[in-house]
Parts: sequence; structure tokens; C-alpha cells
Amino acid sequence: MTAYASTVVDASADEVWNYLRDFGNVAEWLPGITGCEIEEGTASQPGAVRRIESAGGLFRERLLTLDDASRSATYEILECPLPVSGYRAVYRVSPVTDSGRAFVEWSASFTADDEAKMAAIFTRGVFEPGLAALHKRF
Repeated sequence: MTAYASTVVDASADEVWNYLRDFGNVAEWLPGITGCEIEEGTASQPGAVRRIESAGGLFRERLLTLDDASRSATYEILECPLPVSGYRAVYRVSPVTDSGRAFVEWSASFTADDEAKMAAIFTRGVFEPGLAALHKRF
């Protein structure tokens, strides 16, 4: 199953990417996150593991790829309180060439017993609020 959300932010793609490429700053902008720390590695290097504390519980995620040329990052969930497995997500920032703004998309694939319910939770409960918070930041 796949969860997906996208938006256009009033900032350049480079400006938004320079902010989002920091795998350790999610508590600064994602609603519901009360803390985030890098447990292993460096926040801007693949292999980094972050520990996220949220109202919904503890999440541990590993950064798999960080590609400055395509302004994208891929990560996986190692541990979480949600009934999902094989969760792998990507976020990407692209320029909107006619306006100088940034197109930001965030998607994830995973398996779950109730995939439609989990897709709605990730889309409406994580991705959409996160993208809305980027609007406020920029």
C-alpha cells in the first residue's frame, strides 16, 4: 500500500531542501513530535538512525539515501507502535520553474493488515500536517 501527499511551498527548492536534508530536525517542523535525536551516525549521512518521540509513541527510523542532486531522501521505520511492516518512505523537493517555488512530495510504501486505514493515518496524520507546517515555516 502507498500513502502520498504533496504541496507547493513559497520558497525555492534549494532553500526547502537545505532544511529538509537534516534527518535530525523533524521535531522542529513536524506536528506531534516532542523530541528527536540521532542515535547512530550523522544526520546528513545514509545509515543515520533517529529516535523520534511523539504523542503516538516511539519511532526509530534509518536514513537509507540522501541525494542532493535530486533533492530526495529515503528512510525506513525500524520500530514503531503502528501495525505496519516494510515501511519505506521518500520525500523529494523539486523546483516549480514558472514561479520559483518548491514542489514537495512525501510518500511511503508498507504492508499492514488494514492497509487503507494505515495509509489514511500516514497521509492525513503525518504527511499532510507536516507539509502544512512547512508552509508556515517558509
